[in-house]
Amino acid sequence: MPELPEVETVCRGLEQALVGDKFEKITLRRENLRFPFALNFAEALEAKKIISLRRRAKYILMTLEDGTVMIGHLGMSGSFRIDQGIVSEYEKHDHIVFHTENGITVRYHDPRRFGFMMLTNTDEMDKHPQLANIGPEPLGNEFGGPQLAERLAGRAAPVKTALLDQKVVAGIGNIYACEALFRSHISPKRKSSTIKGKRADLLAEAVRHVLNEAIASGGSTLRNYSQTSGELGYFQHRFQVYDKEGSDCPNEMCSGSVKRLIQSGRSTFYCPSCQR
Repeated sequence: MPELPEVETVCRGLEQALVGDKFEKITLRRENLRFPFALNFAEALEAKKIISLRRRAKYILMTLEDGTVMIGHLGMSGSFRIDQGIVSEYEKHDHIVFHTENGITVRYHDPRRFGFMMLTNTDEMDKHPQLANIGPEPLGNEFGGPQLAERLAGRAAPVKTALLDQKVVAGIGNIYACEALFRSHISPKRKSSTIKGKRADLLAEAVRHVLNEAIASGGSTLRNYSQTSGELGYFQHRFQVYDKEGSDCPNEMCSGSVKRLIQSGRSTFYCPSCQR
């Protein structure tokens, strides 16, 4: 599933192409994705100027001039492709096609159809079931060691599991939780409530650095993910522990090797020798 860096990369591509433009026509090539489209989905967006396009956690938020907000999620395999001009032939899994007045065509492609698009408005957005109760943005000013420690306080769950809880912190997924814990030398099995003080500072800093590096790399492409230009992300070439089971620990001062364990149904990669 695309995580924060992938969604941020997609948002930036869409923002550059769409903000200030108007939707001329929207074609739904099926009735649903994970959920059915609103009956007025196309009508609510057509002939409206796009005012802003941003990310919240793993969601894409597109705001139009009348206050309508489209909430989008890429699911497991969703991607947007931006083309100049009319596209003469669509691919099988191009499920939504957006045409703008400036001649841009945006196709939403989703083979597994776990993504979705919903409508709300600026007044109701923060109360929307998909967005309510989401934790702080890890790249925002409201996130740091003290805030992370506060949100982990009293939790008995392993810290890796807690980092995947979107109520604790927004947007972190399996890949970047593994990488951040390795960089901060914290065991993924460590009890969440023990993450405080300097340890919390190190983890918050590692989270921020890993996410920023991944965004600069265009995200990570493991299966279906691609940027809006069609280019693949390349942060996967910089993984230090994720999917590296059996490899030597990349820490030069460590003689251990990368292990894999299952936590809450997800694979965790870490070095038990230097992550405590």
